[in-house]
Amino acid sequence: MTTDTQHFDIVIIGTGSGNSIPGPEFEDKSIAIIEKGVFGGTCLNVGCIPTKMYVYAADVAREIQEAARYNLQATYEGCEWSKIVDRVFTERIDKIAAGGEQYRRGNETPNITVFDGHARFTGPKTVSTKDGDKEVLVSGDTIIIATGARPTVLPVIEQSGVTYYTNENILRLPQLPSSMVVLGGGFIAAEFAHVFSSLGVDVTVINRSPRLLKHLDVEVSDRFTELAQQQYTCKLGRTIDQARDVDGGVELVLDNGEKVQAEVLLVATGRTPNGDQMDLDKAGIEMDGPRIVVDDFGRTTADGVWALGDVSSPYQLKHVANAEMRAVKHNLLHPEAMKKMPHDLVPAAIFTHPQIATVGLTEQEARDAGINVTVKVQNYGDVAFGWAMEDTTGFAKLIADRDSGRLVGAHIIGPQASTLIQQLITVMAFDLDVRKVASEQYWIHPALPELIENALLGLEF
Repeated sequence: MTTDTQHFDIVIIGTGSGNSIPGPEFEDKSIAIIEKGVFGGTCLNVGCIPTKMYVYAADVAREIQEAARYNLQATYEGCEWSKIVDRVFTERIDKIAAGGEQYRRGNETPNITVFDGHARFTGPKTVSTKDGDKEVLVSGDTIIIATGARPTVLPVIEQSGVTYYTNENILRLPQLPSSMVVLGGGFIAAEFAHVFSSLGVDVTVINRSPRLLKHLDVEVSDRFTELAQQQYTCKLGRTIDQARDVDGGVELVLDNGEKVQAEVLLVATGRTPNGDQMDLDKAGIEMDGPRIVVDDFGRTTADGVWALGDVSSPYQLKHVANAEMRAVKHNLLHPEAMKKMPHDLVPAAIFTHPQIATVGLTEQEARDAGINVTVKVQNYGDVAFGWAMEDTTGFAKLIADRDSGRLVGAHIIGPQASTLIQQLITVMAFDLDVRKVASEQYWIHPALPELIENALLGLEF
């Protein structure tokens, strides 16, 4: 039973990127922040940041295992899993999350009230949530929905009753398993397969597509699929017919009748926006498929209600959610000069082994768009620092407009790809002519950016 009703100038639902909106500009506004889970959102608690801390440990473990290629004698003897968990979560992540909530509840932000229940709309600009054990109605002149997304679980898994993990709890396993099945072929699956296989787990990846990371440029996807199959077992082009718990773990029956057993099952088949859990229709907020509909400026179909981040964005990336947050914040403060949601030239990186980074169009997309393309694939192994790394599999692929000299796509698979891509993002964001970029600046020799220099010089115009 509702026992209280409270009204605010601004209501923010979700404490990921949405939590960055309140600042000095809104000190004269009463603000409600609603968070049903842990403060800080997916990226801080179960996504980008902790996973990359595990990835770095996995990278080091993999380097040790591959030391012989540099004529070094080194042996990887396993990890102290519980200490990794403590270092990542107890010593860092959990403290940051708790500190963020304490700050919002403390005297430093007296205009902010925090509610800790799930938010469901009961009508226009009004949601039902909780204040401790007490149910309350919270209304606002402005409402910002930033509730993120949750792991997608296939019906065959969910309905089977089998024990499974997702990205939201796999990193806090009490002990490192001896074997693991990873279900999925996207970036989450790829990163976790790298983490656990590099730390010594016997990993099997099951994916319905014959290619891993199939959304990437075909050459990158094909190369990664080839390399992944050298690192762990891959069952590609397969689906799951049955799943059940067995002694010592789980058993999956594939569509070809093959049985796969492992101690742990990780479901990494994507993420579903959380808008469908909020009774949006009661507030006149429309959805398009799984996402909340927003216009170019972040406004939903309901007056005074905005949305940002994974719940509404076509890009489930933290840097995009942050950029959308800044746009919405600007638009709230400057309704007379609003900014569009920043969806041009969105880059992405996948922290697997090897790293992958991409921005702009794939070669096929560029050709489909009618661009007169020129393409260069530059191998790491053809530049000096690539020799030092003994890299034989990495490459940068650049796609440019032969007529204008503009870069329209860049794709890198190999060491430090997530760093190397940044200079190409700059080239595209500032609409630079790649012919000048290649020849009218210094490139430090023999540093790894020579990979990019040579790729640019290799484009034919």
